[in-house]
Amino acid sequence: MSEMMQAAVITGPGEAAVELVPRPEPQAGEVLVALEGCGVCASNLPLWQGRSWFNYPALPGAPGHEGWGRVRALGEGVQGVRIGDRVTFLSYNAYAQYDLVRDDALVKIPASLDGQPFPGEPVGCAMNVFRRSAIEPGQTVALIGAGFLGAIFTALATARGAHVIAISRRGFALELARRCGAEETVVLDEHQRVMDRVRQLAGERGCDRVVEATGHQWPLDLAGELVREGGKIVIAGYHQDGLRQVNVQLWNWKGIDVINAHERDPRVYLEGMRAGIAAVESRMFPLKELITHSFGLDELGRAYQALEGRPDGFLKGMIRIEH
Repeated sequence: MSEMMQAAVITGPGEAAVELVPRPEPQAGEVLVALEGCGVCASNLPLWQGRSWFNYPALPGAPGHEGWGRVRALGEGVQGVRIGDRVTFLSYNAYAQYDLVRDDALVKIPASLDGQPFPGEPVGCAMNVFRRSAIEPGQTVALIGAGFLGAIFTALATARGAHVIAISRRGFALELARRCGAEETVVLDEHQRVMDRVRQLAGERGCDRVVEATGHQWPLDLAGELVREGGKIVIAGYHQDGLRQVNVQLWNWKGIDVINAHERDPRVYLEGMRAGIAAVESRMFPLKELITHSFGLDELGRAYQALEGRPDGFLKGMIRIEH
């Protein structure tokens, strides 16, 4: 095994290169993983686009945090995993041929999923958003933003017996939401029209749950209008481009619960990843179908451009990593 490896490096805003860097060595409690791939996440767009608080170049492999691969070497004292095991994990430098992972920050991928890309972190995120939403059979759920997370959420909520109304500006995403079980779809185009259509479908009382999965101001405003009195707004979008304003008067009058559904406890994240593996094994949602675009390690820039522009047919991109 070479002492060097290839890693993508964000060298400046909107710029990336592949560099040859030293391959890390696992220390006590660490595992060296040979990456097969890593998902591309919208939460990392600020680093790609540039902000005044970031320093460049970024660390080799950063900010890749949706990786999976096979264990190549073990540090002292590692238990529960063997060389050759296929794993998905929590890390931050997975746009590279190898990454170091703590032995308590990974989940083994069963042989039944061999050959299938498995970005465990976003799958686990979707599973935890669903859990935090506390969906019950018979409820009407409005999902604003039918992307990767939204598609998984739709499949899970439908399996629970909820009636899902998927709302998105993209026809491709709405079509996929229907295949994942959404009973109705609404184009996210004009505020009053969307409100009127959802009220036709859900009734004047409104929706039991509204999941905001876009990360933008207008859908957050819309969520407050669509949720019923005593319902729940579930914030699953990443709001990272500035402060938000919300209609607290309306939220307060309706007596709603507002749930920020992103987990930060690694143990909870891992629980979600395990639940995601079980769900994929049970064919609760078509993970392969949700990963629509693949890029080489030297195409990280193209991957982020696709994530920004979201061309027709784009849902989730991944970086494939060769050795």
